Amino acid sequence: VSHHLLIWRKFMGRLYSLQMEVYTVTVATGTSEYSGTNNYIFMTLIGEKGESERTLLDNPGLDFCRGAVDQYRVTSKEPLGSLLLVRLEKEKYFVEDNWFCRYVTVEPPGEKRLLTFPCYRWLIGNARVEIREGTAKTLVDDSSAKLLQHRKAELQERQNTFRWVTWATGIPRCVDAKAETDLPQDVRFDNEKRSDFEHSLQYALLELSLKKLAITFGKSWSDLDDFKRIFWKLRSPIAEYCMDHWKEDRLFGYQCLNGSNPRMIKKCSVLPGNFPVTSDMVQSSMPAKTNLDKELKAGNIFLLDYAIMDGIPANTIKGKPQFIAAPLCLLYQHPDEGLIPIAIQLEQTPDLDTPIFLPRDPPLAWLLAKMWVRHSEFQVFQLLSHLLRTHLVVEVFCVATLRQLPAVHPMYKLLAPHLRYTLEINCRGRTQLISPNGIFKRVVSTGGDGLLILAQREYKVLTYRSLQPHFDFTDRGVFQVPNYFYRENSLMLWEAIHSFVSDMVSLYYHTDQDVEKDPELQAWIKDIAEEGFTELPNFVGLSNKLCSKEELSTLLTVAIFTSTAQHAATNNGQFDWCAWVPNTPCTMRLPPPSDKDAVTMEMIMASLPDVGQSCVQMAITWHLGRAQPDAIPLGQYTQEHFTESVAVELIETFRKKLKEIEDQILDQNAGLDLQYLVLLPSRIENSITI
Repeated sequence: VSHHLLIWRKFMGRLYSLQMEVYTVTVATGTSEYSGTNNYIFMTLIGEKGESERTLLDNPGLDFCRGAVDQYRVTSKEPLGSLLLVRLEKEKYFVEDNWFCRYVTVEPPGEKRLLTFPCYRWLIGNARVEIREGTAKTLVDDSSAKLLQHRKAELQERQNTFRWVTWATGIPRCVDAKAETDLPQDVRFDNEKRSDFEHSLQYALLELSLKKLAITFGKSWSDLDDFKRIFWKLRSPIAEYCMDHWKEDRLFGYQCLNGSNPRMIKKCSVLPGNFPVTSDMVQSSMPAKTNLDKELKAGNIFLLDYAIMDGIPANTIKGKPQFIAAPLCLLYQHPDEGLIPIAIQLEQTPDLDTPIFLPRDPPLAWLLAKMWVRHSEFQVFQLLSHLLRTHLVVEVFCVATLRQLPAVHPMYKLLAPHLRYTLEINCRGRTQLISPNGIFKRVVSTGGDGLLILAQREYKVLTYRSLQPHFDFTDRGVFQVPNYFYRENSLMLWEAIHSFVSDMVSLYYHTDQDVEKDPELQAWIKDIAEEGFTELPNFVGLSNKLCSKEELSTLLTVAIFTSTAQHAATNNGQFDWCAWVPNTPCTMRLPPPSDKDAVTMEMIMASLPDVGQSCVQMAITWHLGRAQPDAIPLGQYTQEHFTESVAVELIETFRKKLKEIEDQILDQNAGLDLQYLVLLPSRIENSITI
């Protein structure tokens, strides 16, 4: 009897199964540390005609391990029609164990097609999330009431989570988080990134502290060769080249084009009224058959003008005042020697105490004058070119995107890879680098009040136009300068990104009117212009409304280029050019010299950063400029937000173009003693993560 009863039960079970709709689902768990979970995971499929059974996802053995791709069956008593959403729920089992879900795929019964539902979210606590099928859709493409409600609810939740705040007046607004711990887990570092970030700086400082065992902290160096005592394991080929050649005028000029601040130099057709350089002063730097007037007309004279530094209050470190200058530096494109400095004035107002330094002056006087220019360069590159013009500008795009574009929106999918980690690294920057007790306050001449005043001055003159490299090079008059590798590489990258973005925009917006009539997109640009850049009176070219596909394509390209190529150009080479401290000193401890003949080596050593400041400069530039162990290169998308084949093909075309650029840059650098490789696509991160 029991045997017949068992057969009967199996038969009835199969009959019941035949009457049910059976969906085959696959669930992918994250690959980073602690992504897996031992908690209960439930799934419900939501279709246009109803919902499936709430199903506990439970296979024999361990489910949802790190990196696992698990398959399950979810049943429904009735056909669900077109699938709209997948609901995932996590419930605690003994102890709380967070879970990161990458994606879900669903194979409907009787169909051979596979539906993909991108997730890429953490489920924390007793959590419930509903995710959409991956086909990108603008608001006008949605007609289902359920999907419209889901879209609205998602944005409401995000706007409650990501709020604008003014960290300081006169600079871009940022995310409302006092520290990185206030951010939701979805935008925070993965555990491996967090561990590496926190330990690498400690490693660098410990490494350098070993070099100071025989040196009193805070003491000046005895001579320039002493700086080699901290040049041990933390080194790079360019940093070593810099150590050997930093006194040479040609390397000074090279850094104006291809160093960490490659967009300061401008063509000079008429000398500034406050820089009274005469032809006789600089004739010795030029061939006999020419002179300053001829070279000005020929377009071979260039200028570095640090007027923005004038009057910035200097820091006080351990009770000792530091000093700041606002130099002017004239450069000449020499037919044989390349770009070289030919005159330096260390203040904006010429007088008897502000001499014009020349290459023919006593060697130590000319060397110290160049150091002062490079000291100003450290402040401008770190605080303006790097912090303000990449980190803070991109944070505006991050916050607006999270607040105004739902995950299914095509432009959210396009921007998502370029938002990774940016909010956390910026929060850490505000608390650890530029805060009242941060690293800048401890070792940099503009630390304290100065850095904010400097950033506010730059923000007032920041233009949307200047964030687009072709306009930037045109406005600075530097399109004809030879060996300007930053210019050549950045233009190639801009064109590749713009072409890719334009194709993506055209895929989802067929006409300019489609752009104009997308309310989510218009809310996004309004948030950027009126909330993020709210205090910017002169952001020429950026309105609070998008009226065409080209306007949208350009804005998206600015966001992606700035978060990738431009950030790489200012960040990735900082150890190369700052590790040898005399080349780019973070602070100066004596005022600028007023008498050329009074400059001595003792004065130079007393001016340069002391032992402790030098060690911190070397450690922090190594920590921030080194290649990140979990870096995702430009064009590589580990999170596959786009699921349509046409979009995937456009991504593949973009990758092929980047590979061509990579090969071209490598060919350009073959055989060069000093290679410019910071804009190799393989070395550019997809987002600002450091």
